[in-house]
Amino acid sequence: MKNPIYPCLWFDGKAKDAATFYCEIFPNSKILSENPIVVNFELNGNKFMALNGGPTYQLTPANSYVIECENQEEIDHYWYKLGNGGVYNQCGWLADKFGVSWQIVPTILSKLMSNPEKSQRVMAAFMKMKKFDIEALENA
Repeated sequence: MKNPIYPCLWFDGKAKDAATFYCEIFPNSKILSENPIVVNFELNGNKFMALNGGPTYQLTPANSYVIECENQEEIDHYWYKLGNGGVYNQCGWLADKFGVSWQIVPTILSKLMSNPEKSQRVMAAFMKMKKFDIEALENA
């Protein structure tokens, strides 16, 4: 197989708006091509397709995109930019204003969770959080 696999996001007439919104938030991002039905774009170098498919299907959290963040500044950036106009949920999850679900998580989380002495305390701490707080996780 020569070509990479990439996601197609279904929108009800908002494909261009969504692609533009995401390209303004992520580095190394751009609109590649567009027509009335499809917008192809890159986010941080990864290809996506946005489809103006109409109202038949809706996006759900059953399909989400994980953004691993190195520091609190990155978490805050993606949390507030993507969540603006959307819905903030528990444990780093949010749905943006177009209905796309995102998980904004610190890269250190897997290391903290693999520590048998800390994992229960870390889990108890993040279950109370909406936006992840790295310092609070490290201190758990």
